[in-house]
Amino acid sequence: MNVIVLFSYCLIALLGAFTAVVLSSYRPAAIVLTVTVLLLSSAFAAPEQVIVSIAPTWDSPTGKLQCFERVGNRWRAVSGVVPVLYGAKGLAWGRGIHGQNETGLHKVERDKRAPAGVFRIGKIYTHDTALPAGANYPFFTITKNCAWPDDPANPYYNRHITVDPANKPEWFEKQKMRHNDFAYRWLVEIRHNSDPPVSDAGSAIFFHLRRGVDRPSAGCTVMAEKDLVNIIRWLRASGKPRYALLPREEYESRWKQWNLPPPETAARLLKK
Repeated sequence: MNVIVLFSYCLIALLGAFTAVVLSSYRPAAIVLTVTVLLLSSAFAAPEQVIVSIAPTWDSPTGKLQCFERVGNRWRAVSGVVPVLYGAKGLAWGRGIHGQNETGLHKVERDKRAPAGVFRIGKIYTHDTALPAGANYPFFTITKNCAWPDDPANPYYNRHITVDPANKPEWFEKQKMRHNDFAYRWLVEIRHNSDPPVSDAGSAIFFHLRRGVDRPSAGCTVMAEKDLVNIIRWLRASGKPRYALLPREEYESRWKQWNLPPPETAARLLKK
């Protein structure tokens, strides 16, 4: 178990015990402490949704993806297996919940590799004013003033920002988000290198639409529109969604440690 998570659980337990003691002597303080315990318990609750993507090897530009939900202590598949594409050169360890401390090749800017590991799912960024019918997830409508800098020297590297339209910086045209590009209609943020961003460790990683069945991305996970729309409709903020992207052998050796669906549950996804 992650040391930070273990520490958090211990802290919650101590607060709970202290609350019980205080409760008998001073009820207002106990109420405050009880609320604190509940908030901490929620903050460190296990995710209920995970998107798992498996690549055959580290250098594979293609793979498969499937969605899972936690029911009690068990994961169950809630979607079929769909084909996806990654960076043209495959995968490299990314910076997220899991992966950044692993040995091996790590992602850097413009390496044409998708980040491997486990990541939180951020907002959905779209050119539309609403999500697809049936979706209910935090989103932002991209304007002509939005940028997501991928220049490691930019102070706003790997962040979404909105600039002053009357005073746009010189770098804006090369970093803007609004393009006449159908592939960017839906951008589901994969929070790689986000907390906080580290210069040159890779930026602007999303799920988005593929440009062709055999056209890899620069580092994102891309797929057919119907498959991405299904994911958008399924996501919910209360599920604390995660994205796990790994080569097959890495998944088979790490799923238990990282609390991912077991191989028998993800059998269709892991099938060679």
